[in-house]
Amino acid sequence: MFGTYSRMGVSPGRASHDLAVQCEQYLHGVRSQVGNFFGSEDPDRVVFAYNSTDALNTIIQGLAEPGSHVVSTRLEHNSVLRPLYHLREQGVIEFDLVRFDSKGFIDPQDVADRIRSSTKFVILNHVSNVLGTIQPVAEVGRICRDKGVPLVLDVSQSAGVVPIDMQAMNVQAVAFTGHKSLLGPTGIGGLVLRDGVDVRPVRFGGSGADSLSTSQPLEYPYRLEPGTPNILGIIGLSAGMRYVERQGVRNIHEREMSLVRALRDGLASLTGVKMYCAENLDNHTGVITCNVEGLDPGDFAAILDGDFDIATRSGLHCAPLVHEDIGTSPRGAVRFSFGPFNSAEDVSAVLSAVGAIVNR
Repeated sequence: MFGTYSRMGVSPGRASHDLAVQCEQYLHGVRSQVGNFFGSEDPDRVVFAYNSTDALNTIIQGLAEPGSHVVSTRLEHNSVLRPLYHLREQGVIEFDLVRFDSKGFIDPQDVADRIRSSTKFVILNHVSNVLGTIQPVAEVGRICRDKGVPLVLDVSQSAGVVPIDMQAMNVQAVAFTGHKSLLGPTGIGGLVLRDGVDVRPVRFGGSGADSLSTSQPLEYPYRLEPGTPNILGIIGLSAGMRYVERQGVRNIHEREMSLVRALRDGLASLTGVKMYCAENLDNHTGVITCNVEGLDPGDFAAILDGDFDIATRSGLHCAPLVHEDIGTSPRGAVRFSFGPFNSAEDVSAVLSAVGAIVNR
């Protein structure tokens, strides 16, 4: 990765010398790689961003229009919720949030029931970062297609661990980050847009194209990519995706699920441990969220870290409405999440540690 950057660390499209042209061609190749990964048609409609939050802000604010309506869910991360609430506070949009059931899934019919004539788009979390539940995107996509409303999918938690085919799922746009299951570095993510979805620019600046004009270029990807892109991050993203592609997304998912099932079964045998939406792990990813009775989740995580060298995430996980609905607000819960490099030994270590904590 660093060797590639040292040979090609220049601004693409800003000059005509060989390195600048080579860098622009490299970026186009990575755009094609990302587009193919998600089942998209046009590499120019792959737009790089800092992360999912940046990408989601770009598309939410670039699609919303005064008087329009949006449908989303109570499973969403703050990277969706806060832009929606901000736009509502500014008097730009109204929105409805679909509830999820006791198992952690939304009902596609609830989405259909909330779509209005003024609905501009539906935006959905593919996988809950709190519960690990994989939402019925294809069914929601069919509803959106039939009603002529674009479906925007936040794939922060699913890209690299759950297969995603935008065309087959009737998804018009995805927002992704590189630093999770795509195994790239922090600070890189983006949008993949299918034909028919045009996002207004919400930031403006240099692009290397049409510099005489005082307006942001409207051709993709430049309309949504002002300034020099994160070349090092894009190189790292490409390397991570190549590893994922070699291993196979389905293989990674199956391996992580074998670990999370073992953890779920082990935690279920311990007195005082409560898990959330983990009774049936079909249509799940490798996430278990739980609490220990009588123990603050922050203290639970601190003991796991300090005494057992086990890293977890405690609190509200930037998804406050999920915790409100599962009854863990305002203190939240502790989340165990598996990746492709975890092992059965890690599961055993967690179960031993939680057992010791419970027995105290």
